[in-house]
Amino acid sequence: MRAARPLFLGLLALSMGGCGLAMFEPTPTVQPSPTPDLPPADEVAFAFLQAWERVDYAAMYSLLSPSAQAKYTEEEFTATYEGVVHEATILRVSPAIQAAYQPGPNAEVTFRVDFRTALVGDFSVENRMALSYEEGTWGVDWSPALILPQLSEDTFVRLSTQLPSRGNIYDRNGLGLAVQGESVEVGVVPGQIENETAVLGLLSELLGRSAASLQTRYASALADWYVPLGEISAESAQAYYQVLSSTPGIELRSSWTRSYREEVIAPHLVGIVGPIPSEEADLWRSQGYTGDEMVGWMGLERWGEPYLAGQRGGRLEILTKGGQTVAVLGVRPPRESSSLYTTFDREFQQKVQDILGQRLGAIAVVEAKTGRVLALATYPRFDPNPFASGISTYQWQALQGDARRPLVNRATQGTYPAGSVFKIVTMAAGMEDGGLTANSSFLCRGTWTGLGPQWPKVCWARSGHGNIPLARALTVSCDITFYQVGLMLNGVGQEVLPGYARSFGFGAPTGIEVEEDPGLVPDPAWKIQNKGEGWAPGDSVNLAIGQAELQVTPLQVAVMLAAVGNGGTLYRPQMVEMIASDPNNPDWLFEPVAVAQLPVSDKNLAVIQDSLHRVTSASEGTAYAAFKGLDLAVAGKTGTAESGRPDPHSWFAGYAPADNPEIAIAAIVENSGEGSVFAAPLFRQVLEAYFGIEPTPTPIPTTSP
Repeated sequence: MRAARPLFLGLLALSMGGCGLAMFEPTPTVQPSPTPDLPPADEVAFAFLQAWERVDYAAMYSLLSPSAQAKYTEEEFTATYEGVVHEATILRVSPAIQAAYQPGPNAEVTFRVDFRTALVGDFSVENRMALSYEEGTWGVDWSPALILPQLSEDTFVRLSTQLPSRGNIYDRNGLGLAVQGESVEVGVVPGQIENETAVLGLLSELLGRSAASLQTRYASALADWYVPLGEISAESAQAYYQVLSSTPGIELRSSWTRSYREEVIAPHLVGIVGPIPSEEADLWRSQGYTGDEMVGWMGLERWGEPYLAGQRGGRLEILTKGGQTVAVLGVRPPRESSSLYTTFDREFQQKVQDILGQRLGAIAVVEAKTGRVLALATYPRFDPNPFASGISTYQWQALQGDARRPLVNRATQGTYPAGSVFKIVTMAAGMEDGGLTANSSFLCRGTWTGLGPQWPKVCWARSGHGNIPLARALTVSCDITFYQVGLMLNGVGQEVLPGYARSFGFGAPTGIEVEEDPGLVPDPAWKIQNKGEGWAPGDSVNLAIGQAELQVTPLQVAVMLAAVGNGGTLYRPQMVEMIASDPNNPDWLFEPVAVAQLPVSDKNLAVIQDSLHRVTSASEGTAYAAFKGLDLAVAGKTGTAESGRPDPHSWFAGYAPADNPEIAIAAIVENSGEGSVFAAPLFRQVLEAYFGIEPTPTPIPTTSP
């Protein structure tokens, strides 16, 4: 198919499509005039190269001469291009015509191609295209040499990769959390295989991959080449050693694999590695991966992939079938990987995990004045080691089918109504935008009908709190006071309370390095879009006590309490203390990142801080019993959030010491009961572990699984 365009005298130096590498400026060459009876051949050459640039192999094949099409099928033609692209990790080609020569029914076009590859960088080649005028049209006399001049039926492209050892993940003291451990690499030497069906059947079962995918890996290898196919643990190698070592064609070699702590420390934070998922192959390939590497799937393993993996090196060359080098197209040396040092230490993380135990929920601990994450515990957990050695189908299905969702990091991905912990936000909004003060008085009779007698609401203290000032209402968690504040704020503006919620860090990602859920702050626009209804006063009233559709994560709550305690600065929580290939010469060191300031005056913030301190220190405080006898000033807030099940979620969040906080903590136990009974004792145990306080036996009721 010929493009309708005039003679290409002025376009010979034009880079195809205008989006190439623009690395080389072609030198225009005067073209002899074509034979008057024939159309210009360079139109077809231009169309062919343009189709190559946009990876349209069908259009390219349609421009081949009849004799070329008789020699190569479209499937063979396409497979040749795709094979070179895959082996050479080609990301883009940018061809440009340099000159054309057309003395008669045979023409020649010289062109240059700039190749961009993922693994060996950029390289360019000069080439020539022959065209024939047959059956009333010009066609390309194609052969594999039109891809690369040295390519033919007797040569092939080969990429030899050099992979640096994967960096380790350490705690803040340099103790290992994820390190390179010994494993066994299983491969084949194609020329030594006697019974391919038996070899593929055995390796397919052992490596958990299809026989067809394994066969593809060594299909183009020379007979005497060793081709690695996968890794197995040293234990599996020992168990299968007899059959593997006695099967011709199979070879075992020592290798390295990822190794995690046997006691399973912070698996959701450290993360896991695994083979590149097929649906992500193009994404990883564009980053220089060949497709058979183990890469980070989640946690710091995924976030830190660019540092942990280093830079892959490689040598791209054209070889004869005898293994002799014909041409070297590109070389890139590998770059050493770096290790990650986390902000938490192994021992404290383990203690927090043990404190949470087998309770569904999470505990988040952050440094109040920096944003350093000191511990994130979640339950249930999982063992990351099977992923590194090749998780079995049974293990994967068991994890996926577990209704408790063990792969979900409840500290950062678990979303819950905040319950009464949110009253901190409501109180701040009421004082800043509603004109309230610490002494603003409210009447609590146990029942409230501010939305109308048909919609009565009750306080947790059914007998009521009587006349109560706002500051005391936070300490005793008076629901009716906050219903009234919510209704008042709705009168000021429907966006006021949702806006304050977002200003306190809710409804958006915190920016931590691992996977997280942004949560949800409902507002009038959200309700219209998702429910088709306008915002009602009852929505503000429910939001005021942390219910409605509000969803927050334990980490967001801990970050919010840290800001309340430190004077109003919201810090981005961070888990990486240092990135370094050499710890004495780090590439990056932790720096606190302040992302916002709470919209609360110092005076009003001091009122909130005092009320939170009284939650644990005053006899009327909702958590007084849980902290009685603790020789440490604590500020915090209980929360009992509706869960959609008979038992509510139990919250306690706060900071300590109350007057000069070092850490902020949020603890939640799902479907358990009151915050003061279930979550507050866990919070206290974390404080005792962190500050080295002799633990006081605090019985915590068991919860339903």
